[in-house]
Amino acid sequence: MPAPVRIVVLGTGDFALPTFEHLCETGHDVIALITQPDKPQGRKQEVILSAIKRAAMARGIRVEQPENVNAPEGLDLVRSLRPDLLVTAAYGQILSADLLSIPQMGGINLHGSILPRYRGAAPVARAIQNGETETGVTVIRMSPRVDAGGMLSFARTSIDPDETAGDVESRLSQIGTTLVSEAIAALAAGSETILPQDPTQVTKAPKLKKEDGRIDWSQPARAIHDLVRAMRPWPIASTTWAKTEAGPPLRMIVHQTRVEAGEGQPGQVLEGEGDRFVVAAGSGSVVLVMIQLEGKTPMLAEEWLRGHRPLGTFLLS
Repeated sequence: MPAPVRIVVLGTGDFALPTFEHLCETGHDVIALITQPDKPQGRKQEVILSAIKRAAMARGIRVEQPENVNAPEGLDLVRSLRPDLLVTAAYGQILSADLLSIPQMGGINLHGSILPRYRGAAPVARAIQNGETETGVTVIRMSPRVDAGGMLSFARTSIDPDETAGDVESRLSQIGTTLVSEAIAALAAGSETILPQDPTQVTKAPKLKKEDGRIDWSQPARAIHDLVRAMRPWPIASTTWAKTEAGPPLRMIVHQTRVEAGEGQPGQVLEGEGDRFVVAAGSGSVVLVMIQLEGKTPMLAEEWLRGHRPLGTFLLS
């Protein structure tokens, strides 16, 4: 029987966790986890360990957190681990050619799209933002160019009209577990089939920034609804409520919406009583279902409307 493949997993985000756990639970020789350094989070700037780091620690698997895995000390670290294969998912650093040359079998990556579409850091969010109705996951041979390696396998899934990026990413992370296992088996047996990506079909999925969540009410209602879905769980879509009473406009975070017919000046509150908080878009209208004023907790719009009458005011982009 051939020796098991010595695997180092590089992952940080929750998208990587199911693959890491699946490899550990199916008899693969996971010798270490390399993950991003712990960073303070939230208003209290508390250091919260990632889920994948906690999972590795619970299993007694070695955890390393180099600031730059491509720096000389990072390369030395990986050499000392003597891996046969690197497996990455949602790691957060691009791996250099020097690093990928260390393991005999190179590296593979689980990516949250059907490549070559949506190369980059936020493939699921950008797909939803653009109104896509289908996406998937791809396992690729890693190269120093971002998400440009040959494809070992892929799987497709539909995107439901009201699913958030978090919903879809969670499902894709589960779909990817068996794809990664199958790719490792094929590589170990020398039976892999690698398909090149079509360079004419490349689209980009740049990293999300907080300002990406700003709602532009001149956009069609469906595009606004898609933005709200795409920005969850982060950075969350938001707008500005231009109050009629004294005081500055307030940032309003928008967690959930739906689309309806109805016209008005973009940003105008068409209905703002009872359980109806309806805002005109560039075409059609958007029903605000779940909202949150900055510094407050999320609530159903109908609960907020019990103490506010925004009818006739405007929400600003």
